[in-house]
Amino acid sequence: MSITSSTVDVADRLFEAIANSDIATVKQLFGDDVLVWHSGDTKDSAKERAARIIDWFINATTDRRYEVLDRQFFDGGFVQQHVLHANGRNGNSIHMRVCIVIKVGPDALITRIDEYFDPAEMAPLLESTN
Repeated sequence: MSITSSTVDVADRLFEAIANSDIATVKQLFGDDVLVWHSGDTKDSAKERAARIIDWFINATTDRRYEVLDRQFFDGGFVQQHVLHANGRNGNSIHMRVCIVIKVGPDALITRIDEYFDPAEMAPLLESTN
């Protein structure tokens, strides 16, 4: 598969959907056999678990924004560096630098995600406020 407008569209739609709390669109962009790995994971996550993780993130935050630092396309996907800005429902916020590699199949569905970040930077979203 070459770099196509559908790969560019997948990249734009994925991050826009997460920013807009649209888990349904995220799930539509995932192929049935998608595998997702995040820093700190001991194994890949299949589609349903990966969607539950994104759903948790959306529900743990009031808003989120991606500051894209760089996005490069390659045959069959793209790599993106961004800073994820999010405000938690608990009043805390994060500003997390991320590198993500996403593979897109010929059907314009995501087949693989590898996401690199410091898991400790998610801690503010996990803290309870008393």
